[in-house]
Amino acid sequence: MTETELIYSPDQAEAHDRIAEALRGVGVDLDEGLLTPPREGKQAVLAVVGKAGSGKTLLLAALYRALEEAGVDVVSGDWEGRKRRDRRTLAILAPTNKAASVLRLRGVPATTIHRILYTPVYDPEYEKIAEWLAGNGDRPEVEGLTDLALDRALAFYQSNKSIPGALAAAGLRGSDFITGWKRREEPLDIGFVDEASMLDGQQFADLQEIFPTLLLFGDPAQLPPVKSNDGMVFETLPAPARLELSRIHRQDADNPILDLAHALADPALEFHQFERMIEDAAKRDERVRWAERVEVDLMARSPVLVWRNATRIRLINAFRAVHGAPETALLEGEPLVCDGIELPLKHRKKRLDLEARGLIKGAQVIYLGPGKRPGFSRLHVIGAEDPRLSAASIVKIEKPDEEEPFIPYAANMGATFLHGAAVTIHKAQGSQWRDVQVFAPDIYAAARMGRSEAGQPLWKRLAYVAITRAEERLHWVVRNRLSKPTAPLRIDDLRAAPVPLELEQEEET
Repeated sequence: MTETELIYSPDQAEAHDRIAEALRGVGVDLDEGLLTPPREGKQAVLAVVGKAGSGKTLLLAALYRALEEAGVDVVSGDWEGRKRRDRRTLAILAPTNKAASVLRLRGVPATTIHRILYTPVYDPEYEKIAEWLAGNGDRPEVEGLTDLALDRALAFYQSNKSIPGALAAAGLRGSDFITGWKRREEPLDIGFVDEASMLDGQQFADLQEIFPTLLLFGDPAQLPPVKSNDGMVFETLPAPARLELSRIHRQDADNPILDLAHALADPALEFHQFERMIEDAAKRDERVRWAERVEVDLMARSPVLVWRNATRIRLINAFRAVHGAPETALLEGEPLVCDGIELPLKHRKKRLDLEARGLIKGAQVIYLGPGKRPGFSRLHVIGAEDPRLSAASIVKIEKPDEEEPFIPYAANMGATFLHGAAVTIHKAQGSQWRDVQVFAPDIYAAARMGRSEAGQPLWKRLAYVAITRAEERLHWVVRNRLSKPTAPLRIDDLRAAPVPLELEQEEET
C-alpha cells in the first residue's frame, strides 16, 4: 500500500483496494507500478459515493498520485502529446470550471468535461516545446525564443504542469501556439469525474464512450440534475460498483457546518428545529453566522443562494441599486453567469474557442469593462486556468414582475449572461466559496410546501447543498434585508493571465 493509505479510514482503504483491483484488471498495477498496454473490450465503471467531508477528494488525489507514480500520463484539455499504443493515460474531470479549480487548488490537475471533448491544435514548431516539457523529446531550438525563455517555460511547467502556462511564461501568446480546436475523435483511457451528482444520462453515456475505465465521485445527498428523471447516474450502477464512504474526514477539529449538514439526515428533524440548531451553532462558533440581513459586499464574489427565481431577481436588483448601477450599462466588477452561447452553426470554431476557454453554460464571470468594439465585454472567468478574455456579449438583467429581461446592451449574437449576485441552489452545485449566504426564507417556503425529491423532503436537500457550498463560513440569512456596501465594486483583486490572450469575436449581422 502507498504512503497515502496510511491516513485512510477503513472505508477509504476498502474503496482504494477495490479500485486498485479494477485497475489491475485493465492493465494498471498500482502495487507493483507496472503498466501493460490497453486491451480492447476491457471496461470498468465504479462510483465512490459519500456525503460532504467523507474523504472523496482525499481518495481521488491519492489515486491520482499513485497513477502518476506508476507512469500513467495525465491528459488535460490543454495538450496531449504524441499518441503511443502502449501509453496509459488519466484525465481528471469536473462538470464546471469552479469545481475543476477546487481540485487544482488541492494539487490535482483537473479540467472540465466539456474541455476534454475538444483538443487544441498546436503549431508544429511550438509542439516541439510541449513535447520537450512533457519529457517526450529533446530540448528544441525555436526561432525567436532564447534559452532564457525556454528555461522560464521549463521552470513554470515543473511547478504548475500547464503547457499553455509554460509557453506564456516564455513570452508567447495563445494565438501563437494554438491554431484551432477539434472534437475528440479517439477514445482516451482512464477517467476520474468529480461532482458526478451533476451528470445527466447523456453526459454519462458520452463519458463511457470516451473512457473504457471510468471512476465517478459523487454525493448522494445533493440535488439530482434538473433535467434528470432517473436521479443520479451512479444510482443506476449495480451495488458492487458503488463504493460508499461514511466516516467524516474534513478537518480534524469539529466542523459546525458539516455537523449541520449531517443533522439533516435525521428523518424526524423539522425546519424550526434545524434553525434552532443553526442559532445555537452561531453562538458557539464564528464559522456559522445567524444573519439578520444579506451582506452586499459578499455578493460580488459569492452569490446569495436561493430556491425561488423571484427571490433571485429581487436580490440582484437590490444589489445593483445599492451600488448605483445604471440600467444602461454594467459596472466594472459586477458578477455574471453565462447562460449559453448564441451563435449559428457556421461559427462553430468561434463557439469552440470560447467554450474551450471556460465560457460554458453556468460559468461564473466578473465583468471587467467594455471590449474594443460595441457589444463586446472584457471578462474574468472564475476558476479558469487562463481567466481573461473578450467576447461579444448579450447581458440580460431580469426585473421583478416583468416577463422579459432588460438588456442594457448587446451584440447581435455571442455569449449570453444573467446577473450573478444571486443564484439558485441547483446552479450552485459543484461550486464552493469561502463565505456562503443562504437565504433561509426560501428554504422555509420549500418546507411549508411539503415537497419531496428522490424520497427526501425538498427543503432538506436544498439546505444540505446550500450549506455545504461554504468552505469556511456559513451565513444563514433570516430576514429580507440588504446591507449597504462598504466600498465600490473592484476588479484589482482578480488574477490576470500570465500573458493577455484576446479572443474577440467579430460581430455578425
